[in-house]
Amino acid sequence: MNVIGITGNFGERGCELAEGYYESLVRVGATPVVLPPVADATVLDSWLNGIDALLLSGGGDINPLLLGEEPIPELHSINPRRDACELRLTRMAASRHMPILGICRGCQVIAAALGGTLYQDINTQQTPTAPRVKHNQDMDRACASHTVALAKASRVRAIFNNVETLHVNSFHHQAVAQPGSHLRVSATAADGVVEAIESTEGESIIGVQWHPECFCLRSDETMLPLFRWLAKEAEAYARARRFHQTHITFDSHCDTPMLFDEGVDFFNGDARALVDLPKMQRGGLDATTMVAYIPQGPLTTEGREAAFRLAESRLDGIDRLAKNSGIALACRPDELLPIKLRGGKAIMRGIENGYAIGLDLTHLDHFVSRGIVYMTLCHNGNNDICGSARPREGEPTMGLTDFGAEVVRRMNQLGILVDLSHASQQSFFDALQLSTTPIVCSHSSARALCNHPRNLTDEQLRALAARGGVAQVTFYDGFLREGGGADINDAVAHLRHMASVMGVEHVGIGTDFDGDGGVPGLASAAELMNFTLRLLDRHFTADELDLIWGDNFLRVMREAQGNSNSKYKTQ
Repeated sequence: MNVIGITGNFGERGCELAEGYYESLVRVGATPVVLPPVADATVLDSWLNGIDALLLSGGGDINPLLLGEEPIPELHSINPRRDACELRLTRMAASRHMPILGICRGCQVIAAALGGTLYQDINTQQTPTAPRVKHNQDMDRACASHTVALAKASRVRAIFNNVETLHVNSFHHQAVAQPGSHLRVSATAADGVVEAIESTEGESIIGVQWHPECFCLRSDETMLPLFRWLAKEAEAYARARRFHQTHITFDSHCDTPMLFDEGVDFFNGDARALVDLPKMQRGGLDATTMVAYIPQGPLTTEGREAAFRLAESRLDGIDRLAKNSGIALACRPDELLPIKLRGGKAIMRGIENGYAIGLDLTHLDHFVSRGIVYMTLCHNGNNDICGSARPREGEPTMGLTDFGAEVVRRMNQLGILVDLSHASQQSFFDALQLSTTPIVCSHSSARALCNHPRNLTDEQLRALAARGGVAQVTFYDGFLREGGGADINDAVAHLRHMASVMGVEHVGIGTDFDGDGGVPGLASAAELMNFTLRLLDRHFTADELDLIWGDNFLRVMREAQGNSNSKYKTQ
């Protein structure tokens, strides 16, 4: 059974908990444990390592001083032992993508912790939209006292079998005023008081203003679906967490080195970066390929030399990062598991845009000596190697050049993966036919779902799979949904489509974080476990997830390096 932590109240006798909370969880097959109010962050972290979901119980008012407000006269008794603890605990649980259910006060804690605002007293601060409903009933707690309207297409409504209204009980005078950008209102009372909130970002977070735990004590199962939902989400979370703990998770493409000149704090975390060590830890990401991105410039001697120097500088930045942060650099797939087993994180290196080598094949040998594992042949705009999927104004549609054919052959000899993300269709098929080892598309999505020239057609996907290659779904909004507005569901849809066309043995994940990647639900490396949760929900097995989360890409890398005659391949 999955373990669900319940925050305890605090009274004259210390920590206490009403029977309905744990009894409701027991009835749906979960194992409840009580979490007393403790301020120590180390203890809170230990709790979160041992539970699969969090239930925030009801209780007294929240201290408005913690929310930057002065108390009003109508404020009732507060419980300072709980407030700071639960606000911190909720933020920590949310950052781990742990399922959270908040009840009454717990609903308000969720809103306050995640950027919303509260009414200290609805009777004096909230303007009713209809005659005021009695929100603090005198009748038995196990009896419903009023109805709430459930929002269409809300998770709460789906949990209760899509009914429009629900009969609930009520014991409060504080309530959510505004849920904030991370949450939305999913139920309201007739007078406009917010009765339920839920995540807008695909997280398993729900808060309800009523007390559903009271009903089961009188053998009323009306509210058990809410606890069944929490138990189911806890089971899914436990499976996803076990997967990340026991399998290598690898992102084939991020552009974080572009930020190194800005002084981002990779080791301690930085709001400017989508990939840093704390985010990798929270999202369960073991390894990523950081690329030296080179924007396309003029095809002149000066332009080519500048591109080479920029590539050198960005690879230097990756080396400094590893030296200063303790992150391990890896050149071969077999190096990743030992790094994971000792609790570390790994970086592989790549070059995005073959413009970096100019017209000098010896630059390829040099970059292999610096540890790169792949090179993207082009970026936006044609170069000396091949035509781009997005040529600049006035440039022709073209494929692989004669020099480009030499580049592909030398990359095969050196064991460098040929990456055809950004390449035109003609370049793609030219390189695919020429390469003696499978090729990759390190960050591309499906053109059938989003008609963008950077995406791969089904014909390309099938051809790539037939030659043993892989295509890595990317999380860039513009490559996931035409017109924008994509989220995690679009990313899942692209991966599922690519897997259906190519086979699950030929797909993977290349986020493009710190380039253009990042959508709601997958906004940074910290949220990557969400993707695992969604894939498990779509009935991918753990073995299939292992392929998707890196084994496919690393297989092709092993094949490329194994076929090479490079003196650098065992570095």
